[in-house]
Amino acid sequence: MILCLRDGLRSGDVFVPGSRRYADPATYLYTPEQWAPKRAEYCRLVGKPPNAAEALEQGKEELHEALEELEKTLAGAAPDDTGMVRLDEDEHLVVPPLSAEDVPTEAKALKDELAGMLPFAPIASLLIELDARTHFLDCFTHAGGRKLSTSVETKRNILAVLIAMSTNLGLARMSEACGVSYDVLAWTMEWYVREETLREANTVIVDHHYGLELAKVFGGGTMSSSDGQRFPVRGKTVTGRNMVIHGGQVLSTYTHVSDQWSTYGTKIIVPTAREAHFVLDDFLGNATDLPIAEHATDTHGATLINFALFDLVGKALTPRLRDLTRVTLVRDETPTEIAKRYPHAGPLLGARWNEDLVAGCWPDLLRMAGSLKYGQATASLIVGKWSAASRQNTLAAALKEWGMLRRTVHLAKYLSDPVFRRKISRQLNKGESLHALRRDLHYAQQGTITRPHLEQQTEQAWCLTVLTNSVVAWTTEYYSRAVLELRSQGREVSDEILSHISPGHSDNINFFGVINVDVEAELAKLDTGGWRPLRPAQLRELGLAP
Repeated sequence: MILCLRDGLRSGDVFVPGSRRYADPATYLYTPEQWAPKRAEYCRLVGKPPNAAEALEQGKEELHEALEELEKTLAGAAPDDTGMVRLDEDEHLVVPPLSAEDVPTEAKALKDELAGMLPFAPIASLLIELDARTHFLDCFTHAGGRKLSTSVETKRNILAVLIAMSTNLGLARMSEACGVSYDVLAWTMEWYVREETLREANTVIVDHHYGLELAKVFGGGTMSSSDGQRFPVRGKTVTGRNMVIHGGQVLSTYTHVSDQWSTYGTKIIVPTAREAHFVLDDFLGNATDLPIAEHATDTHGATLINFALFDLVGKALTPRLRDLTRVTLVRDETPTEIAKRYPHAGPLLGARWNEDLVAGCWPDLLRMAGSLKYGQATASLIVGKWSAASRQNTLAAALKEWGMLRRTVHLAKYLSDPVFRRKISRQLNKGESLHALRRDLHYAQQGTITRPHLEQQTEQAWCLTVLTNSVVAWTTEYYSRAVLELRSQGREVSDEILSHISPGHSDNINFFGVINVDVEAELAKLDTGGWRPLRPAQLRELGLAP
């Protein structure tokens, strides 16, 4: 009985009046009366027809375009062609793994050369220099509302707190490392370093990075990915769980990374929770200038609910799925008709799409998506609630039907276009590559988080995100200067080669030892343009450059 009540609360079949988490699911959305004046503008914004018949016709056109491409791919692949998506002798789909990306040898050599030209800098010096160009420290306003210009001393204290939290040193050890008293650091953290100010500072850094020319070579800022990273946690905490695979109690940070290597979203979640519930949160809450329209995940984020909601808010979910031969694809005609039209692809479409159900619920589907887009409801709450809804929930069933259509369109394109598959894999690899940089930064106490409360852990996660983006932005800036130096010497450095180079490394940055946070002294070391000199080639060759 208790288990049935729990499942009912999760699905919304049982609800508690006055509760936020367990309220009637309909109360999360705009009411029909609230939605009516917003509907036309929303449909124009996301490119969705308000009329169900037009929406269904549009969806079926996309389906058949994708199926035609898949049919060409399967028809042109021989059964013994092991490198191609194909049908074997038993008409079963065979999806070979993508070969490792062929990174040109010139890219590896160029990355080593550029890294050798970058100056060395302690982490505090890097942050001071970056603030001189971006003024991201101005975002850390006093919680009391005073917006006076930030003094040099206050900037020093804020930087010390950022480094203490992101490196996991803690305020006591940071006080010993930088010479600022613990009481001053604790007061600064209490009044200046909050989630809202950290988010604002991170937005400033990401927007600065987005404006760099070299960042546009890495990507257009139109694609992103999300993934979870586990961190060990000590003590009692509501977010930690014991996981044998990770050797003890851990929590998860769920980050959203753009194709330019910048991180625009961070969230602390329970490591055993379904990550798919949180994919849309920071994606829709993106406050940066990044014009993101496409989002990649691994299988964990690819639920039918997410496929549907991404499309209904005018974006695209493009995940990399495993066990593709087990995924159900849908058709809009009978098996006989679809097999005539697509002799090779038709037999793969195992279910009939229920377009009548979608047509009947189309106004409510738009209302749900509009409630997310305009911030009326939290995406993780909506995704979690409707993912757990019972089969008798008509709106949830319609949402999953639309998700099945969108998943079929995506997979047909995914299977027929190896370039598209590789683009998704490359983006996911960028997110995973930044995990290593975060681990390097978060080195103290073996990376174990000791702060017990969710609010404290969230602030620490955002401190780490701010430092990660600072390293990426600083490295991108100096890569750009190094490339200009090579080109001025007559070297040909193509953008194609540069696109394979990652700014997400810390070889030129020191996180350890005495941390000297002296703003005025560090600024005095820069030239008139506010830059450090690149390392001379002669000294690099002799190994004498610092």
